[in-house]
Amino acid sequence: MLIYLRVIKESFNFAINSLKNNKLRTFLSLLGVTIGIFSIIAVLAAVDSLEKEVKGSLSSLDNSTIIIMRYSFGPTEIPRWKLEQFPDVSYDEYAYLKKNMPDTEAITFSLNVPANSITYEGKQAEGVSIGAIGSEYYYIEALQLEEGRFFNESEAKSGSKVLILGYEIAENLFTTPQNAMGKEVRLYGQRFNVIGVLEKEGQNMFGPSKDGSVFIPVNVVRQIYGDNNRQTFPQIIIKPASGVDNDEYIAMLEQQLRLYRGLKPTDINNFFVNQLKGFTDLIDNITGQLNFMGLIISGFSLLVGGFGIANIMFVSVKERTNIIGIQKSLGAKNKFILLQFLFEAIILALVGGMIGVFLVWVIAAVLSNFTGDFEFVLSFMNIFYGVSVSILIGLISGIFPALSASRLDPVEAIRTGY
Repeated sequence: MLIYLRVIKESFNFAINSLKNNKLRTFLSLLGVTIGIFSIIAVLAAVDSLEKEVKGSLSSLDNSTIIIMRYSFGPTEIPRWKLEQFPDVSYDEYAYLKKNMPDTEAITFSLNVPANSITYEGKQAEGVSIGAIGSEYYYIEALQLEEGRFFNESEAKSGSKVLILGYEIAENLFTTPQNAMGKEVRLYGQRFNVIGVLEKEGQNMFGPSKDGSVFIPVNVVRQIYGDNNRQTFPQIIIKPASGVDNDEYIAMLEQQLRLYRGLKPTDINNFFVNQLKGFTDLIDNITGQLNFMGLIISGFSLLVGGFGIANIMFVSVKERTNIIGIQKSLGAKNKFILLQFLFEAIILALVGGMIGVFLVWVIAAVLSNFTGDFEFVLSFMNIFYGVSVSILIGLISGIFPALSASRLDPVEAIRTGY
């Protein structure tokens, strides 16, 4: 056992000395592998970062959350002209489902409306996103309050002039969230009482951040816009009770809505029951395709690096033919020669790969500082992939030159060298 360890140690030392003695050649070989590993790890890190940001933006919503509206989250076989004929969901349908759908944890009616301005004593916040929702949205979205409370069901039904401020809006109008409590602000030309301020959320990839939003009872907005205004986009948002079979729940939901709309058995659904899980599955599919395409493209860079190492190793074998002959004539075994060149190729690839991973880490850290809330992620698993692929490339690139060196006849090798 000790003999084998000594052989490995001596082979390793030979490889290190060879790399030191040919600095330019070593650098050029490292460059090819560095670029290849950098490309692969950069793609993996970028896609992981994007996926983390997207799922982080959706983390407040449960995957089982259902959104009923006239459009589908994903592709559909229904032609566009027919989709345009679908009616919007209504508040009455929401009330009907709230009464007739068992195993429901929370259900709310929501209206997407244009942004507006909100003012307080001469200060104005423009382009504020308006969240027109019911009281149970608080439980569906799992909203977190910095100060105050959310409006209750009685306030939501009666259309009380109460309002929840996003953190950024509260800072702009009142300096601190605490100062906003109990104050009256003007929105839609009407006075609203501030009863709560949301916790700071940060950047959101899906629409405006809640920091720049306000939330008011949906019935207030219905009074302003009416129920048939094309500027609004109504939705019914539902969170099924925990442990409910989603497929059965959705089937019952479709049946109830079809019954309310008086659809015949031969009629198709003129609404879409979208589940957030389908959206997250779509995201997983997209990121998987991005990873695959990125790896294919980056693989060509790595392939060039691998060919570069193999070429350099064949040249190295040619240059050291007489040394190999002398080593073998002095008793060096084939495996010693094999390990010597194999270690040289692996060390080249490994060092190049580690430099590539380090460059990705540096760039990720710099970009994270410049992009604010968006964080570029270089996971341990991606680092492991980078190092593993480097070793594999070194092994594959070095095996044939190492085999050719180990099989040289000592007499012919010495004579060829001179």
